[in-house]
Amino acid sequence: MMTTKNKVQLIGRMGMNPELNTLPTGTKMTKFSLAVNEGYKNSQGEFVKQTFWFNLVAWGKTAEAIVKNFEKGSEVAIEGKLQSHEYADKEGIKRRTIDILVSQIEKYESPEPKVAPVEFM
Repeated sequence: MMTTKNKVQLIGRMGMNPELNTLPTGTKMTKFSLAVNEGYKNSQGEFVKQTFWFNLVAWGKTAEAIVKNFEKGSEVAIEGKLQSHEYADKEGIKRRTIDILVSQIEKYESPEPKVAPVEFM
């Protein structure tokens, strides 16, 4: 039997202040964006930086903790899963988005850059 897994891990910076929303059912939720930087060397040997943006959503106690403890610019490590969401836009056209449903989040502190030893003569 084949087992499938839906798991996402990202480290990045929050692109907006998360706001807590309470649905008519009383359920609490928040949405925010996360910027993840990566890079590569091009054919000329130059480093090219790329930023990828992801939409994240959290529910319940996780949402409350995010709003209380994090803000725009916070560097965080998240774990979650992909979830597809379908909606109708203003013209009634069906659209589909893929968000990351956050299950865990923690403050991330970048490791100190390693400095090459200096030789004294």
